[in-house]
Amino acid sequence: QVQVVESGGGLVQPGGSLRLSCAASGVSLDAYAVGWYRQVPGSEREGVACINTASTGTTAYAESLRGRFTISRDNAKNTVYLQMNNLKSEDTAVYYCAVLHDHCRPRPLNYDYWGQGTQVTVSS
Repeated sequence: QVQVVESGGGLVQPGGSLRLSCAASGVSLDAYAVGWYRQVPGSEREGVACINTASTGTTAYAESLRGRFTISRDNAKNTVYLQMNNLKSEDTAVYYCAVLHDHCRPRPLNYDYWGQGTQVTVSS
């Protein structure tokens, strides 16, 4: 049984940083693409970043977030991270991790497994 769990969300002041973690059981993440998405109430789920399988390790980012967010993986821990710096109020959302047994794809429907999400709130 595959389980994907996000952690690391919380309340942070504007300009602060958070690192989100995506841990999985039942799959070896090094053989999967892992994407981060975020969603605010009333809006569609928005792609944030994606990292391809460990054999390539290539990454992709939403253009508006490039330079502030960094996705990485630790294969030994079967975990993927999203480092978020210089956070802004508009980054407030529930952040989801999604796993795909293929290369990174842009559409949420492409992904095989999802976590329950972790809330990130950026506020003073």
